[in-house]
Order: sequence, then structure tokens, then C-alpha cells
Amino acid sequence: DNGAEVDSKDKRYDQTPLSWAAEHGHEAVVQLLLDRGAEVDTKDKKHGWTSLSWAAQRGHKAVIQLLLDNGAEVDTKDKIYSQTPLAWAANSGHEAVVQLLLDNGAEVDSKDKRYDQTPLFWAVEHGHKAVVQLLLDNGAEVDSMDKAYGQTPLSWAAERGHEAVVQLLLDRGAEVDTKDSSGRTPLSWVAESGHEAVVQLLLENGAEADTKDSSGWTPLHWAAQSGHYVAEQLLLRRRTLLVEDFYGLVALFTL
Repeated sequence: DNGAEVDSKDKRYDQTPLSWAAEHGHEAVVQLLLDRGAEVDTKDKKHGWTSLSWAAQRGHKAVIQLLLDNGAEVDTKDKIYSQTPLAWAANSGHEAVVQLLLDNGAEVDSKDKRYDQTPLFWAVEHGHKAVVQLLLDNGAEVDSMDKAYGQTPLSWAAERGHEAVVQLLLDRGAEVDTKDSSGRTPLSWVAESGHEAVVQLLLENGAEADTKDSSGWTPLHWAAQSGHYVAEQLLLRRRTLLVEDFYGLVALFTL
């Protein structure tokens, strides 16, 4: 009412009042600024984030709805990582926000520029099972590979020990022995990090215990180098042989 510039930007962060209000979840202020003509998709110079990006990363569902209702671009990408609001919401585990963005047409498999990772990767990496489930239910590619390492979501989940997420991905048909750019499988990564329950889960789902990476190392090598008890499990697995005879009977031999 006193002539303040609604889209003025601060000197330090280059954000508008709408951006700050959205970031901190102030719904009424967001509505007021929009009513006064604030530009909904203005990006800051440093990160290239819009008001929607900030609200999605922080999990402010009501603010996101307001922004979308006022024409915010649902798949806008930031400058540094080229991630969408959906990717940021998935990264932070905001299930309701992920659902809202998907309902408004967000691209479920949009890849970022830096790693070529989809929102599923970010949800998997941080163990957000409910978000992983939601993305898969909406058609996310379960065996998508990133550009940096050639890893799949299963590989990331295994390495970080997210047992429930690993189980979910396997239930959705994830390939258990996919190799990355170094020839390493999910079992190889978890053998190094030492998450025993995930090692057992992968083995129970048919993971190959003796597969070699591009350096000639098996999961056992990685487990032994890291000093994990999981090495014992892998040794036992490696020293057993299942033999099926003519009649389809299976015998267990210890070598």
C-alpha cells in the first residue's frame, strides 16, 4: 500500500519476498504477494530456484498448492543440479508433497544434469520408503542408471543399508546383479559397507556371491578389506555348492 516493490530481490541471496515466504511456509503471505502481482516463477541467480523449488524442498504442501494454482511451472529445474521440485521433495522425504506434484503432472523420471539421477535415486539414497513406493506406483523406472557411476537405485539402497527400500525394489522387479561402470553389483557395495541384513537379503534373492568387478575383486574381497563380519557370510556362501541331480534333487556340498 506504500509503494513497496513486490518483486524486489535482496542483495545477498537474490530472492524475492515470495521466495522467502514460500521457503518458510507462510501461506497467507504467499497469497497476499500473489494477489499483489508477484512473479510466481522468478529464479534466484545463485541456485536458480523458484518459489516452488524452495517450498518443495521444505515440504510446505499448502504453499505449493497455492503456487501451482497460480501457474507455477511444476518441472522447473534449478541452475546448479538441474533438479526439479519433485526431486527436492523426494530427497527430503516429503510424501504428501511428492503426491501433490505428481498429481499436477510432474515428470516422475526427470533426470538431473549433474548425475543423471531421477527423483527415485534421491528418495532411495536417504531411505524414504514411502516416497520410493509412491514414485514406483507412478511409473518410476526401477532400474534406471545414473551417469556418474552407472549405479541403479538398488545399488544405492544396498550401499547405504536401507533394508526396507532394498526389499521394496526387489519386490518391484529390480535386477539384483546389475553392474555399474566399475563392474560392481549391489552385493559388492553392501559387502564393503557392512550391512549384514542387506547382504542376506540380496543373497536370498539370488545375488551372485562370486561376481568380479573390473579390478577382479569379488564382494568377499571388499568385505575382507573393510573388516566386516559379513565376510564370514560371504565365505560360507562361496564355499558351498548346490548340485541338482538327474531327478531334480538338490545336494549341498562344502568345498
